[in-house]
Amino acid sequence: MKKLLFIFTTFIALTNVNGQSEHEMRYDDKIRIREAINIANEFGEKIWKEINDVPFVLILVTDSVEFLINHPYPSDDFTLSGTDSILKTEIYYRAKQFNKHFLATFPAVNGVNCIVVGTPENTVKHSTDWTITLLHEHFHQYQYSYPDYFTGVNNLGLSGGDQTGMWQLNYPFPYDNSIITEQYKKYSSALSKTLAVIETDEFEEYFTKYISERNKLKQLLKPADYSYFSFQIWQEGIARYTEYKFLELLSNHKPSEELSQLSDFVAFDKYKDDFYKSKISLLNQQSIENDKRICFYEIGFAEGLLLDKLNPEWRDNYLTDKFYIENYSSKFR
Repeated sequence: MKKLLFIFTTFIALTNVNGQSEHEMRYDDKIRIREAINIANEFGEKIWKEINDVPFVLILVTDSVEFLINHPYPSDDFTLSGTDSILKTEIYYRAKQFNKHFLATFPAVNGVNCIVVGTPENTVKHSTDWTITLLHEHFHQYQYSYPDYFTGVNNLGLSGGDQTGMWQLNYPFPYDNSIITEQYKKYSSALSKTLAVIETDEFEEYFTKYISERNKLKQLLKPADYSYFSFQIWQEGIARYTEYKFLELLSNHKPSEELSQLSDFVAFDKYKDDFYKSKISLLNQQSIENDKRICFYEIGFAEGLLLDKLNPEWRDNYLTDKFYIENYSSKFR
């Protein structure tokens, strides 16, 4: 009797409340991931040329298991779950190794750049937000796939000998320097005001003031610190901008019926407006001394939109002229 009870308890532990094995990805997560992949395939090339050549490889991290999809050669610690009818690909699983709150992209399995992401619940995102975030991370896959990306990053000389890449998060930028923080406030404020009048006759006047404040900040920073600032805007800020560019293209796009039926789905056109307002609010409210490198996401979002006005073709040079967005328009200098 005790043996039978043990077997029954073990079976229950391996099955969730919906009767679904822990080695099977949830239906809702499959729907969200499929939507992100379909959006990337349909609209990606309208924003970034050749982005569809980059595999959409993803690890979904749950509380106890990781699911791997679209990987060309999984490592031996993954077990094949089967070919999924929704995602139209093989899904592999293993015991959880990565943080279940991750929203990141790195060469996680056999040197292949993988989107490593926790569930919507564990990343505190609703279905629409989570789906668009996958496109942000897919853009990182696009960046990292360019042949000389890693050589270029190394040539910036910012790692301080760190071979793990963690310097990108921990670089000793002078966030607490009062002179720099005060100038950053003037610069970010001028950027916000310029974006607010981008379609008016006042644009040139505000843009001139913004460039002046930006150049003052640049002059205060040491060359290495400015390189780090520029690199973060180029990498993370333009990834945030890319989220918005997808949302612009999705304004009149009808999502799949399965996605729209999820209880926490927000229509793309409404989310686009909410997204824009929230990023402008952050641009105005964040302080570099408190929010540190996270500020650069919203800076890049805003400066990317300015570049759209100054030079609509700027994205053609993004991967070949890297790390300094002022290279994409002479008016930025």
